[in-house]
Amino acid sequence: VLYKESVGTGTPTPITPEMERVKRNQEICSSVLYKENIGKATPTPVTPEMERVKRNQEIISSVLYKENVGKVTPTPITPEMERAKRNQEIISSVLYKENLGRATPTPVTPEMERVRRNQEHISSVVYKEGLGKATPTPVTPEMERVKRNQEHISSVLYKEHLAKGTPTPMTPEMERAKRNQENISSVLYSDSFRKQVQGKAAYVLDTPEMRRVRETQKHISTVKYHEDFEKSKGSFTPVVTDPITERVKKNMQDFSDISYRGIQRRVVEMERKRVDQDQENLTG
Repeated sequence: VLYKESVGTGTPTPITPEMERVKRNQEICSSVLYKENIGKATPTPVTPEMERVKRNQEIISSVLYKENVGKVTPTPITPEMERAKRNQEIISSVLYKENLGRATPTPVTPEMERVRRNQEHISSVVYKEGLGKATPTPVTPEMERVKRNQEHISSVLYKEHLAKGTPTPMTPEMERAKRNQENISSVLYSDSFRKQVQGKAAYVLDTPEMRRVRETQKHISTVKYHEDFEKSKGSFTPVVTDPITERVKKNMQDFSDISYRGIQRRVVEMERKRVDQDQENLTG
């Protein structure tokens, strides 16, 4: 900065062909003088000792480099970083495939098939040996609900990814094949039902979770029943009064009065007295 401050304002001069020639000659002279000062060298072969020293030097450089690295602050992986990483992987895959040359295909021989199957069996055995013992857990209603929701979500996503199809007309032959298939399916289902299900009871595991759900459902039903009963208590249902209902009501009231007041008994006694009187009149 101080050097540039002390430099005054200069007058620019154009670069002429003579100046270009002088500049090139100066560069050639400098190169010639440099090479003249270099003496002749004797090439030495690369010995194992030199290889060992070179490797040690590389290891020491790597250790010193890691020692000079200070502490860093970890940063969370953001969605933007994930997107950039996936794009980089895709670009790397594309570039890798572009750099691949042409390959010579080799036929798959029976020996290669045998080795491949053996390798799959060995991998399966080693994988199963590495698995530890597991604890079985009962399938709770919450797990069933989550499973059904997951199936619904998968079905919706699957239908969204479906492309448009080309409709085909339903021919009489297709209708006949469809009916035959339905009849065959019905027969097979009926046979399977009779052989496996008919006459057999379905056993359900009575777990503590199921018992708790059953008791909760009973309590909810009882509370709902009492709530409905309290709401309807003290109310009545109006009924339309027609002539037939009035007549039946009056007859019932008459029967009730006769039974309550003893009129029926008095009517019977009077009827008996009248009969006796008629008999006396006839005999007298």
